[in-house]
Amino acid sequence: MNTTTLRRTLTTAAAAAGTAALLLTAATGASAHVGVTPDKTAANSYALLTFGIPHGCEESGTTKVAITLPAELNDAQPTVNPNWTVEKVTEQLAEPKKLADGTSITKRTSQIVYTAKAPLAHDLRDALVLSLKLPDAAGTTLYFPTLQTCETGQTDWSEIAKDGQDPHSLKAPAPSITITEAASADADGHGAAAPTAHSTEQSTEQASAVTDSGAQARSWAGLAAGVGGLALGGIALARSGARRKQEAGTPGQ
Repeated sequence: MNTTTLRRTLTTAAAAAGTAALLLTAATGASAHVGVTPDKTAANSYALLTFGIPHGCEESGTTKVAITLPAELNDAQPTVNPNWTVEKVTEQLAEPKKLADGTSITKRTSQIVYTAKAPLAHDLRDALVLSLKLPDAAGTTLYFPTLQTCETGQTDWSEIAKDGQDPHSLKAPAPSITITEAASADADGHGAAAPTAHSTEQSTEQASAVTDSGAQARSWAGLAAGVGGLALGGIALARSGARRKQEAGTPGQ
């Protein structure tokens, strides 16, 4: 291998190693944050929000996680996790809040607090899941400030990027989701939209076409069978006539 080829090979290897190191650093940094992953983001739908709990206090184990619900939400149903006990914290509203169905509430769930039965080791992760209904507010970003308490110290994941600020520059960003346009299905995400008149007519026409084609195919099959039967009958009749002629021409013994 000459010097030029060797230099190119080393340069390529170094670039590849540098890229891999950057990707590894980014992945490690992302996993160190308390983040939230929704299974749905459509406005007015029921969603499951999964909060990933990594280490947040250096090498100290996590003992409690308090998730604050944004003002746009009235309640959330925590999923049971065998490693934690859980409680819902309510707050009294300054004034009654009218709901879409016409009723009013004077209290709402403000926090979901998970307490570890045994400290979550700093080198382990866990997942806490909340079930809730998203508001009818497409384009709105919901923030869930989360206080992670450890055996020693705590981390308050509550920073929100200001206008023009890069969210990735935050040291302890609040978990967040952005609501998207409502789905075509009903509010709870079940069922599908009813077919339109055009699609119904088209389906009827296609069904009729299939039925007509099947009937036509059966008619042709019946005709072919009839012709085949006549042909076989003609052959049998011809053979019978020839046999009688042969027998008539043969003298008896």
